[in-house]
Amino acid sequence: MAEVNLKHIEKVYPHAGGKRHAPKKHDGGKKGPNLKVTDEGVIAVEDFNLDIADREFVVLVGPSGCGKSTTLRMVAGLEEITRGELYIDGKLMNDVAPKDRDIAMVFQNYALYPHMSVRDNMAFPLKLRKMSKEDRYAKVEQAAKILGITQYLDRKPKELSGGQRQRVAIGRAIVREPKVLLMDEPLSNLDAKLRNQMRAEIIKLRERINTTFMYVTHDQTEAMTLGDRIVVMKDGMVQQIGTPQEVYSHPANLFVAGFIGMPQMNFYDAELERDGSSYKVRIGDAVITPSEKKQAALAAKGVESQPITLGVRPEDISLLEEGENVLTGTVDVTEMMGSSINLHVNVYGHDSIIVAQTTSLEGRPLILNPGEQIAFSFGGGALHFFSKETEENLE
Repeated sequence: MAEVNLKHIEKVYPHAGGKRHAPKKHDGGKKGPNLKVTDEGVIAVEDFNLDIADREFVVLVGPSGCGKSTTLRMVAGLEEITRGELYIDGKLMNDVAPKDRDIAMVFQNYALYPHMSVRDNMAFPLKLRKMSKEDRYAKVEQAAKILGITQYLDRKPKELSGGQRQRVAIGRAIVREPKVLLMDEPLSNLDAKLRNQMRAEIIKLRERINTTFMYVTHDQTEAMTLGDRIVVMKDGMVQQIGTPQEVYSHPANLFVAGFIGMPQMNFYDAELERDGSSYKVRIGDAVITPSEKKQAALAAKGVESQPITLGVRPEDISLLEEGENVLTGTVDVTEMMGSSINLHVNVYGHDSIIVAQTTSLEGRPLILNPGEQIAFSFGGGALHFFSKETEENLE
């Protein structure tokens, strides 16, 4: 129902009493240690640019204190925009009151009225709009049917489970038929099973309502499963914007590579060696040839020989029998995950994680104990090359 455009948005918290120190946290607890501090104040969000298409589902993800909730609150009108311009449906919204922005917000703590029934909680925004009782209850019934909570309409919030309360909070938001639905870590108070169920419910919901979504989370699984696009943030700045597959397969820098993916990407000190338009990677005693596609990408960028940080995802590593041109390490910890095992391996003094199938070696059951030596390698298409100086992806 609406496009959302954020142009050079910044949020600066002025120093209290003229003193230079970090402000109170507006993003869930503590301010991150690396936010920029200037004479003006602490920059919580810096030069944020994003164009969200009509009905698109965009997820802001990053560690606590990165500025994602502050950004969402500026869109909602709950935080003043220090600099930049916010447009919703083509209209400048910087000085428009929250109630006049045609947005709805779902909070982490549900924020339900304990003395009201579920029906009246959901109908409350419509009551404020002076809608007739008959009309607002009809809309509540419709939203409750979508969310599967019709049977709870006459109950009080205290009689509901956490997942049911979150459905009520979402229902209260969608009855208004807002142009933009903002969701600030709505699943973080639920247990793992309920989070999985509610993720599926939100995916179904976005197909049923004509609304643009902005969703904030620190949980990369939520980001990867829900978002059409992901905005990865760190220390108030956007690190990368892309589809879940783009961010996973082509991380823009070392931070994104380590943040997106579970278990996280392994990093190794390595040497990138160029010979004409050909490249090789030397790590320890092993020499690995990147895939033709990756060699072409490096050559197109004019990348020269240099020390690099080599990134390899745990699932792209293969266990091997001892041999030439392989890497070796010592098993520190094994984590049985069912059909696979997460192996924590000491490689050149650093912890590496290898996701191995339980029947990895020649069809035999994989039994490895702490202290054992193992050999492994990875294909040339699995390599990610990061600059030692800038931490940017060299491709």
